[in-house]
Amino acid sequence: MLRLTWVQPEDLLGHELRQAAQDGREPSAVAKRWKAAGGCEAPARAGASPQPCSRYLRLLAEDLLDELADLPSSLADREPTDLDRIVSLCPHWPSAPAPAPPADLLPRLHAGWLGRAVGCLLGKPVEKLPLDGIRQLARATGNWPLTAYFTARGLPADLAAKYPWNRRSATTSLAENIDGMPEDDDLNYPLLNLLLLQRHGRDFTTEDVAALWLDQLPAGRAFTAERVAYRNLLCGLEPPRTARHRNPFREWIGALIRADVHGWTNPGDPARAAAQAHRDATLTHTANGVYAAMFTAAAVARAATGTADVHACLRTGLTVVPPGSRLAQAVRHAVELAARHDDFDTVVDELHAAHAATHWVHAVPNTALIAAALTHADGDFTGSICRVVSGGWDTDSNGATAGGVAALLAGTPDALPDRWTAPLKNRLTTSLAGFDGSGFDALAQLTLQEAMRPMTTTEEFAP
Repeated sequence: MLRLTWVQPEDLLGHELRQAAQDGREPSAVAKRWKAAGGCEAPARAGASPQPCSRYLRLLAEDLLDELADLPSSLADREPTDLDRIVSLCPHWPSAPAPAPPADLLPRLHAGWLGRAVGCLLGKPVEKLPLDGIRQLARATGNWPLTAYFTARGLPADLAAKYPWNRRSATTSLAENIDGMPEDDDLNYPLLNLLLLQRHGRDFTTEDVAALWLDQLPAGRAFTAERVAYRNLLCGLEPPRTARHRNPFREWIGALIRADVHGWTNPGDPARAAAQAHRDATLTHTANGVYAAMFTAAAVARAATGTADVHACLRTGLTVVPPGSRLAQAVRHAVELAARHDDFDTVVDELHAAHAATHWVHAVPNTALIAAALTHADGDFTGSICRVVSGGWDTDSNGATAGGVAALLAGTPDALPDRWTAPLKNRLTTSLAGFDGSGFDALAQLTLQEAMRPMTTTEEFAP
């Protein structure tokens, strides 16, 4: 039986109840009604519950989703989604951009694409696994602390059965079977955003993002908030309502993984990178989901200049996030933990304890983990990707973002260890038309063209 993930009302409701509790609404009355009617909890790690529910429960879930959406939030004033309000809350919003892209931008972009792919690939086979499972698998194969791609060689059968690799990735993402970069949404979205800039320039609108998705993105390649927004578009809803309507994943990690290109194409201009990421993110996300994308874009824009260390890049990322938001608080806490503890496992354990009630794909804990790993590794490429993937949660997405930032700071593809980059064979697999088989060097050239494209009058006066 087909159980379509991430869109069935009875599965969405449990996630929306959790989201409501986190974003300052009071969902207890709705939760009691759902439980009394026989409604189930949200799937813990999967996108759909294993069994279909009754027609009555599905209709009730739809009504309750709408009822939850109408509840007032006590956090609304300090966690807005509107860009002007976000800027008004950021006392250190970036001002003067760099006068021109750096002369060495092309090799940095090449390194950034490679680093993003390597970090993603490292995390793919253990996506969805619990933290203890990741640690046991790595230890059992002599790869802890992580220093290389995961392998099944020498793995005891009982441990393999207890913690099976991610089923979609096991055949393409272990050390013994990597043959180029396999398809992943963490690479598909940067490709889409490159195409977006080619078609519309840096003054694209959120509606342009929506039209491009409908034209180019297979629906089955969208997940969580992106899949819900895609469905909302097909139902005739327009942005930004696409991000809010029956979308309990609107503060999850999806917008963050789309943000690198906005930073790459605005080197030295974190404010414009963040504003660009905001227009992209608001198709699918609100509040902290949007902030995660803005934080990443601004940090990447600073890293792309080659003039700042990783700590300055992370501080730049925080300048575009409302300081009283949950995301800003979580990132500051993570950076402080990473600076205080020599053992990164201790940092991870404290982060997992602090965010135990939050879903493993939520933007807040994952952004915090990325910041902690980059801080603890002092921006070193191998140290950053190994730390962030060893920390669990959304391993491939976190590996991609941390890898992209650290690779930009490294400066050139040659600065990345060959044991990481050689298995990629300068080849990327994707279902996006025109990009399958692309080399990372070619993608860097295309990205450079967008970074060097003259701004329009509208862009020059953007926030």
